[in-house]
Amino acid sequence: MNSKIQIRTLLLAGLLSFTGPVISAEGDALAKDLTSTISLLGLPCGQVVNVVTQGNRDYIATCSDKNRYRIYLNPQGKVAAEKR
Repeated sequence: MNSKIQIRTLLLAGLLSFTGPVISAEGDALAKDLTSTISLLGLPCGQVVNVVTQGNRDYIATCSDKNRYRIYLNPQGKVAAEKR
């Protein structure tokens, strides 16, 4: 994995540790980071338009192309996505 992807993954891991309610500025930043993460994982999305917090480090992202993904840290500590 190249260093650019590693840095983005670490940044996302930090964001995924956010457990409080998402406010506007943080929500926009989170949506952008989740858009990048989905893209880096090779999944179609376009742009994340809605984020729902499921739990600690666990989100449901809705994309502009109507795809929905659960983005979370798996037990190995890696960012994972599954289509919903």
